[in-house]
Amino acid sequence: MFVDIGYEETMNKLIKIGLRVLWERGTGINMAVSSSSVALTIFAVVCAFSAWSLQAAPRGGGFSVELIHRDSPRSPFYDPSESPSLRLQRALTRTTTTLASRMGLTVRTPNSPVAEVTSNGGSYLMNISIGTPSFEIIAIADTGSDLIWTQCKPCTSCYKQVAPLFDPRESSTYSDISCSSSTCTSMSRTSCDGKTCHYSYSYGDQSYTHGNVAVDTVSLASTSGRPVAFPKTLIGCGHDNEGTFNEHTSGIVGLGGGPVSLISQMGKSVEGGFSYCLVPLGSDTASSKLNFGTNAAVGGRGTVSTPYTQDSQGTFYYLTLEGFTVGETRIAYSRPSLAADAASEGNIIIDSGTTLTYLPSDMLSQVSDEVSKLISLDPMSSPPQPFSLCYETTDDIQVPTITAHFTGANVELGPSNTFVKISDNTVCFTFVSSNLELAIYGNIAQSDFLVGYNLVKKTVSFKSVDCTKF
Repeated sequence: MFVDIGYEETMNKLIKIGLRVLWERGTGINMAVSSSSVALTIFAVVCAFSAWSLQAAPRGGGFSVELIHRDSPRSPFYDPSESPSLRLQRALTRTTTTLASRMGLTVRTPNSPVAEVTSNGGSYLMNISIGTPSFEIIAIADTGSDLIWTQCKPCTSCYKQVAPLFDPRESSTYSDISCSSSTCTSMSRTSCDGKTCHYSYSYGDQSYTHGNVAVDTVSLASTSGRPVAFPKTLIGCGHDNEGTFNEHTSGIVGLGGGPVSLISQMGKSVEGGFSYCLVPLGSDTASSKLNFGTNAAVGGRGTVSTPYTQDSQGTFYYLTLEGFTVGETRIAYSRPSLAADAASEGNIIIDSGTTLTYLPSDMLSQVSDEVSKLISLDPMSSPPQPFSLCYETTDDIQVPTITAHFTGANVELGPSNTFVKISDNTVCFTFVSSNLELAIYGNIAQSDFLVGYNLVKKTVSFKSVDCTKF
């Protein structure tokens, strides 16, 4: 992280973990974060680990992560029998379902760690190692939460998982947090049995995890081939976990902006921030990149930057959207802040884990109407959900240029950012209704952009690039 937060300082700054409830100013809408969300949100990671000796985490350096889409042939979840359109439809179904759950609805340096990332059900997966000796786990990488937790032995009641369970008794660096520690007392949703600190978190989709609050070494692979260790990382050792988790995952790796997320606990190792470059949907041979620290710089010709803000929880990144230009028509966007303590700033969440871009229904209607005026085809009268604007055609269509206007940054979107082919003869607009006064800038809109987060200046930068060649 840009800011040097030591271990003890991080422990003293612990805030509410697990159930994230955002209250939109003036609406009173309860929006809880789901365990299977994405967030954000940035995406998710499958790390390639070696059995070689560990080295200390580099201070002031950087590391890179390889991102692989769930439906890529390189993904362990790839099903060759599925058509591209079916994979896309399922991906959209997953992201819509997890978004609804999340919102509480019923519906390169020499020692740079490198990880592979794959999405799973609207979220990504991250394979990290915990303990000494290292024990690999595959977990949901959740940009909408902060705590890192995995299923642990002994498991009182756990969801089915294919991989072996982590046994803390076999790790020489594992240590439970005591009830009397400031770590335990500063965390919400904790309890004590007289000695060990326990956590109990639930998510918007009714999934939950209960277990011990602990510290252990978390390791990531590096470009040098030697794993890089992050000692004394706060984790949750779950002994009672149930819900909508996939049997191929072992828990959750929190990648949010809060003080106990993996990103924050890396400290100086991610000094400079992080960036990612997401390849467009359907790019089967290329993989995306997630960069941290000195590897994450975004600059040069064509780079634009906008401030971000966070609420008191610190998990989500909020940008201020001022409007869109469709063709030559400017459409203003005026909404109160989503981050209740951020004055008038922060009216849209930027989330690499959400596929589509979600806008309030009135704003979507204005943008969609203007888009349809500039396309020389008749739109479908009953487009498939969740889309509001689709066209039946087997040919490429000419779509208008759409520019997203953030404070201080005009981001010009290309056709692959705004339209997607959902079947052999149907293309749809990738902006959809959130059915709330909520806005999320999704990952299709971010594809083929190098997107960088400067954690000191508190800015997000965009640079148009070909991510298949990045």
